[in-house]
Formats: sequence, structure tokens, C-alpha cells
Amino acid sequence: MPDEGLSAAQIIAALKQADIRFVVALPDRTTSEHLLKPMLNDPDFQVVQVCKEDEGLSICAGLYSAGHRSLMMMQYTGLLDSINALRGVAKEGRNPVCMLVGLLGKEPGVPPKQSARYGLRIVEPVLDAMDVPHHLVEQGADIGRIQPAIDKAYAESAPVVLLIGASPR
Repeated sequence: MPDEGLSAAQIIAALKQADIRFVVALPDRTTSEHLLKPMLNDPDFQVVQVCKEDEGLSICAGLYSAGHRSLMMMQYTGLLDSINALRGVAKEGRNPVCMLVGLLGKEPGVPPKQSARYGLRIVEPVLDAMDVPHHLVEQGADIGRIQPAIDKAYAESAPVVLLIGASPR
């Protein structure tokens, strides 16, 4: 059976199954329309919109210390801007900061490391160098990676990045 693509409703369901209740977000063009906007109206989520991605990582760490599960939503350029916060707050601080990162402009079916776009090409190698687990979520079949990745991050007090390779519908 051919893959139907990414379903925003299925991603939202996976986040709920992972007990995510706080979504810290800096809107991006890959995930805003069909994923973030429905979350804003969903009573199961508290959405906190931020101006800078690195402050979002700190907010997620603070929510964790208060006993809550959260998810940071941003674009890959914001992830690259937040490398020092990722290092200090999530890795060295041992906080399970879970990030859903939109890969704006990613070519369908092309692995990020093989992208024609330099910024996309370096995302996974940077995360590998930092020993931050990451998972590409590009097709409907990939949605099953979300809950286990989040659960593992919380079990190990470590960050995780879910790379969204296509706009969810």
C-alpha cells in the first residue's frame, strides 16, 4: 500500500500518547498550518509561543523540573541557532528536551545529509557530533517513531530531535 504522507492528526495523536501536554513553539512554515494551529485549539495542549528557540529549550527544561512533559516545535534554522542551549540545557543539564524540527525546503525522498541545501545537509551530522538522538519523520509510516523516542528521552533524561521532512496534512 502506498504511503499516504504525514497526517497532522496522527502526529498529534502520537504526541498525546507520549503524554505531551505543553507545546513550546516558534512557528515555522513546515508545521504551523496543519499541526500547530490545531494544537492551539486543542484543550489537551497548552501552547506557549516564544520569540527565540533557545528560550524555548529552557522553558521545556523548566517544565520538566516541574513534572510536565513538553515538546519544542521549530524550524531547522532555529535548531542550528540553538546549539549552545541544546548543549548546556539539554545535554549537559540532562534534561529530556524533545524537539519537533521542520526541515523547510527538504527535497522529497532525499535524505537530509544528501540535500542540495547546506543547512539541511549539516543538521544530522551536528546532532551526531553532539550525540543527540534524532529520527526522520517524513512519511505516515514514520509516525510510529514519535512516542517511543519521546518516552526514551524522558526515561534517560536526554534530548531527542524529531525531524519533520514533509509538511503534515
